[in-house]
Amino acid sequence: MIPITFNGATKTLGKPDGMTDEECGPLPVFSDDIRCLSCWRPSWRERLSILVFGRVWLTVRSGVTQPPVRLLGLRDISRE
Repeated sequence: MIPITFNGATKTLGKPDGMTDEECGPLPVFSDDIRCLSCWRPSWRERLSILVFGRVWLTVRSGVTQPPVRLLGLRDISRE
């Protein structure tokens, strides 16, 4: 999946120190100091895989704890 910009994005996060451009790219987000929201678009191959297998995997780079996360399959976050 690739991160995409969206209406309401307030900033773009850069990659962490020590990561290459191939490992991590810019991430457009909405942030209000409580949450950080990003929007992702799956490739056609990923869309078919999600449709057939019904699975989405989430990786969060963290070595000690798992921060609270949530995945949604909505057209627009404002419809939640």
